[in-house]
Amino acid sequence: MARPETTTVGQVVLARIEAQADVLAGLDDAVRADEPDAVHRMRVACRRLRSALRTFRRLFATGATDELVAELRWLGAALGRARDREVLTERFTGQARELPAVCGPERVARALQRWGEAEYRRVWPEVVAALDSPRRRALADGLTALLADPPLRGRAERPAVPELARIAAREQRRTGARVEAAVAAESAPAEERDRALHEARKAAKRARYAGETAAPAVGAAAERYAERMKAVQDVLGEHQDAVVAAAALTTQATPSGEPFACGVLYAWQLTAATTARAHLPATWKRASKRKLARFR
Repeated sequence: MARPETTTVGQVVLARIEAQADVLAGLDDAVRADEPDAVHRMRVACRRLRSALRTFRRLFATGATDELVAELRWLGAALGRARDREVLTERFTGQARELPAVCGPERVARALQRWGEAEYRRVWPEVVAALDSPRRRALADGLTALLADPPLRGRAERPAVPELARIAAREQRRTGARVEAAVAAESAPAEERDRALHEARKAAKRARYAGETAAPAVGAAAERYAERMKAVQDVLGEHQDAVVAAAALTTQATPSGEPFACGVLYAWQLTAATTARAHLPATWKRASKRKLARFR
């Protein structure tokens, strides 16, 4: 990449897209082989690509990236069902081993591990089918075509640092609005409150990825911005994981003969969700400072 003072915002964004497209392409074999963490890494690459194409869509010709965004969402969803089972299984087995001795922690952990593995095997064919589908090949071709002949608009020629700072500030404001709505929904029905918190999490993640995109051109200031947004994402992610885990414990992940242990685990999820909500205001306060997005 050119020197920071001569780098354009288009160059920075295309470098991000190219790097993540390479990650995505390089993981096909690892995912098919079900190597550890491969599904997770491919899903993250999908999210980073989709976020870049959405966050910086005004740099591209109108509608030029819409199909890629939709197909990345499709692939991410196909990977997500398997990844969600991995996350739940890891959470349940880890927490089960911390249960009081009276609950038989190792026995419960083994039962939950078996449940998780069975659930993973049930959805795994969806991952393989997605990778082998014409849509996956068309997605790869579409990313290659975008990078070979980028449909950039004139604004992509703007100097990188001030434009990246402007976009980071916009994403920070967007996240702030979602966080404020989530905090205001604390006394709303649980489903409405949890939905607002999930939307805030997605906004924080998008802001984090904007900071990651800017980091090669901006340096430490963008890295700090991304770290603060990641902290918000992590708090909200713990809340979401706890909500999903609690729901699973009332429907699927309930080993026969272990109602007491599952009741304890369920209570732990409720506590984890409450704790995450309590931590959100302070975590957001550190990420909400306007100077955080001033990259100049």
